[in-house]
Amino acid sequence: MKVEKAGIDDIDTLVEMRLDYLYEDNGSLSEHDIRSIRKDLPDYFRAHMNRDLSVFVIREDRSIVSCAFLLIVEKPMSPAFINGRTGTVLNVYTYPSYRRRGCARMIIETLLAEARELELSIVELKSTEAGLPLYRSAGFTDDHSKYHMMKWTNP
Repeated sequence: MKVEKAGIDDIDTLVEMRLDYLYEDNGSLSEHDIRSIRKDLPDYFRAHMNRDLSVFVIREDRSIVSCAFLLIVEKPMSPAFINGRTGTVLNVYTYPSYRRRGCARMIIETLLAEARELELSIVELKSTEAGLPLYRSAGFTDDHSKYHMMKWTNP
């Protein structure tokens, strides 16, 4: 197995993998959410893939069995990200029958190599408890800050 970048021909599979990831992460999704994701996510991928979104995959035969997204954002510079270029890791997902084979590790190592090549100041992610050992071994550290992580949700 080797890591490669997904292409436009992979979009339908990536949409289904995103849904599988969200099902597993959230326990369920509303029919409205499923329809919205299936309708709009392909356009998002077409607009962003291989521009400000890199999608790394592992295939067995021709089927994608593992993936991760690296979203690249340019922000105003600060000491925390001196060149302003940051990355966010999203949707690290391996189908259950392929877990414990090193797929996620291979993808994260490749993703971080690309982050170094792109000279990203930082790469961030949110981890589940299950993912902590992998991310820590790859060099991620807990982000202790005087700031509180907050969000606003559009009602």
